[in-house]
Amino acid sequence: MSQSTHDVVNQPPPLVGHDIAADPALLGAVEREGAGWATGDLHRLGKLGGQEEPQRCAEEANRHEPRLLTHDRYGHRVDEVDFHPSWHRLMEVAVGEGLAGSPWGDDRPGAHVARAAGLFVWSQVEAGHACPISMTYAVVPALRHNAELSAVYEPLLTSRVYDPGLRTPAVKRGLLAGMGMTEKQGGSDVRANSTTATRVADGTYRLRGHKWFTSAPMSDLFLVLAQAPAGLSCFLLPRVLPDGSRNTFRIQRLKDKLGNRSNASSEPEFDDTVAWLVGDEGQGVRTIIEMVAMTRLDCVTGSASGMRAALVQAVHHARHRSAFGGPLIAKPLMSSVLADLAVESEAATVLALRLAGAVDRGVGGDDAERAFSRLAVALGKYWVCKRQPAVVGEALECLGGNGYVEESGLPRLYRDAPLNSIWEGSGNVQALDALRALRRDPRSLEAYRTEIGLATGADRRLDEAAAGLTTLLGTADESQARRIVERLALVLQGALLVRHAPNTIADAFCGSRLSGDGGLTFGILPTGTDTAAIVDRALPA
Repeated sequence: MSQSTHDVVNQPPPLVGHDIAADPALLGAVEREGAGWATGDLHRLGKLGGQEEPQRCAEEANRHEPRLLTHDRYGHRVDEVDFHPSWHRLMEVAVGEGLAGSPWGDDRPGAHVARAAGLFVWSQVEAGHACPISMTYAVVPALRHNAELSAVYEPLLTSRVYDPGLRTPAVKRGLLAGMGMTEKQGGSDVRANSTTATRVADGTYRLRGHKWFTSAPMSDLFLVLAQAPAGLSCFLLPRVLPDGSRNTFRIQRLKDKLGNRSNASSEPEFDDTVAWLVGDEGQGVRTIIEMVAMTRLDCVTGSASGMRAALVQAVHHARHRSAFGGPLIAKPLMSSVLADLAVESEAATVLALRLAGAVDRGVGGDDAERAFSRLAVALGKYWVCKRQPAVVGEALECLGGNGYVEESGLPRLYRDAPLNSIWEGSGNVQALDALRALRRDPRSLEAYRTEIGLATGADRRLDEAAAGLTTLLGTADESQARRIVERLALVLQGALLVRHAPNTIADAFCGSRLSGDGGLTFGILPTGTDTAAIVDRALPA
């Protein structure tokens, strides 16, 4: 008679049945930033995300990667990408919950904050499908530079109906949009683009050239940059033309990426491809600048989301695992590591939602908030996205060998973690953009100082760090850009936490990030920090 060689004990249960939105840092920020009316929807989405079915979809969408189909069975060029049904399920929820373009059709104050919070919650389930969701959100303000095109397509881009498949855009119930900016010879330097745009008699343009990174190639519409006679210009390029014929959009290959593997990223070729001008000729960068701000906001939100997802996994594991005679979560050193991760996660969350609030109010016409976001989005994009890989790596280590296997989900989070630092401008690009804002728009620095000034007197270390910015800004040359941007970001996070987070978290942040009491790794918080209280706040409900 065979007997079991071991019993399965001391393993944490599956992390299911919880509410992802039951996150005090998130809910408090949503209320402060004017979207308290969305709390019920966030909890509903959070409870859905905590169920087994969406988590299974996330795993399947990454295991069964998109496939490129260049031709049909008869030899016709189709350039389609086939996605697993689980991808479509994730997309259906995201679009249906208003995480794509819907805030642009919602006049309620806080609509963009509610959308950012929803993206924060749902991206914890799976991050790859957030790429087309983010791009669809971001193209709307750029498309408004052509009122005629906006009138046709914006109602469909703001729809809450996910309607996949390449068909004439006007007959669909909802549209997705992408963007094609970078080329192999230029990368972030889009002014080096070589794709050409030639105007024809009917007022449209014909594009010829290539793009190096164009994600979600099965989207219905794309905003692309090309060189027109007057210079670099922005164009709207549909996959299917109004007469129902396929536009020339030859997908050369799909990228074999480190992470973000559920999402297809492609290299399309344009050859007599039909496109419509958006904005003025020669003003391509100016036309897309607000679009870029929106995608960068989503990078911050996505990185904060990834941090939170990794933290929750680590805390859940330590809560249910015993080692060396007691619960792992009660061990002082593990508690210190988890608390430090929780502090980093909360700092990222409050900053992401503060930026969403600034964008929301800026869209509504608040010039001071627009000035603040001009600098602060670059700061957040630089710093929060830089911190995500470190947070996810430390959280993975909390699970030990269990975290290193694919079934835990941590390897997927780890592979996805570097993406947001690269997409929409690497760290160097963000640092230089922040320097440009400081030099060219004094209102941005004034708005930043007003923001951190709201916390004056609450913490000596924060006050000293804020005072030190004046000297630091005096060295604002390119070689010091990263040092300056990092410090500006940390002081801003500290000011937000001092005002809005529990004293234990604000004190731990200021003591470890703004003074000399911290370390280069997680788990080195100031002596006397109430790590148990911080970890309790981070426990998944």
